[in-house]
Amino acid sequence: MAIPSVDLAEFLTGDPVRKAAFVQQLGKAYEEVGFVAVKNHGVPDELIADLYKYVQEFFSLPSDQKRKYEIPELAGQRGYTSFGKEHAKGSDAPDLKEFFQYGQVPRDNFDEEEYPLNVTVNQIAAFNATFEHAYREFEKSGTALLQAIALYLGLEEHYFDEYVHNGNSILRSIHYPPITSEPKSAIRAEQHEDINLITLLVGASADGLQILTKQNEWVGVTSLPEQIVVNVGDMLQRLTNNKLRSTTHRVVNPARELWHTSRFSIPFFLHPKSSMSLKCLTSCIDADHPKAYPDATAGEYLDERLREIGLKK
Repeated sequence: MAIPSVDLAEFLTGDPVRKAAFVQQLGKAYEEVGFVAVKNHGVPDELIADLYKYVQEFFSLPSDQKRKYEIPELAGQRGYTSFGKEHAKGSDAPDLKEFFQYGQVPRDNFDEEEYPLNVTVNQIAAFNATFEHAYREFEKSGTALLQAIALYLGLEEHYFDEYVHNGNSILRSIHYPPITSEPKSAIRAEQHEDINLITLLVGASADGLQILTKQNEWVGVTSLPEQIVVNVGDMLQRLTNNKLRSTTHRVVNPARELWHTSRFSIPFFLHPKSSMSLKCLTSCIDADHPKAYPDATAGEYLDERLREIGLKK
């Protein structure tokens, strides 16, 4: 399935007609599919290539070395999380992956909340600097997309800016190791919806991502190498009272002849500050669409979801 493609340069052009057309195109795609492929997203190709190179180097380290970067009390929010620790909401089966997470480094004397320090990977000299650079580029692209979403929702263009600046976003690198014995399931990562506002996914190293269509069918998602796939998360779904729906997706095992291969994936989960209210927008509530969710802050909702997926006790 070729998911809808949008060109972020159209939004950033300064031409009000092209900008308005982009807003409608993006909003319509999110209402109908929930995923879009974004070209001219602003994240440099060479940076993405470096990111994948260092990620593959890290996951190639021996298990005992990787575990030095696993800090259980951080609930998977920083550093390394070993194989089989996370599961989808409502599933007891662990996902067949290990991952490394890099989070917000606050700027401008921000003191609203205290974020854990990032975990420094000593064996790979440029690892942390590359993650920091990529984090800022994804944050910038994601903020522009949220500006377009704000306009689509009838909000002021920069509605989300103050919430995502110094927000609790996460850059996650995922490794799905080779399959070495008959798997219990055909699924590498069980069906789930993302927790955050939007997720930016830079091209995975192998196929496997599937989304659940409105016709209740699983279809494979493909995008071109120069595009980033961006989907709606649960926080945006709650805020918009289901006008923009969080899309259910999963990662399936490769064909048997490719079991010996790894799959790498690097999503950027764009989160707001914990204090942001996810109270349903009044403009998204009417007689046909009554309020569907109780009021909650982003921090309260994140805490609830981390417990549901097994990362927090």
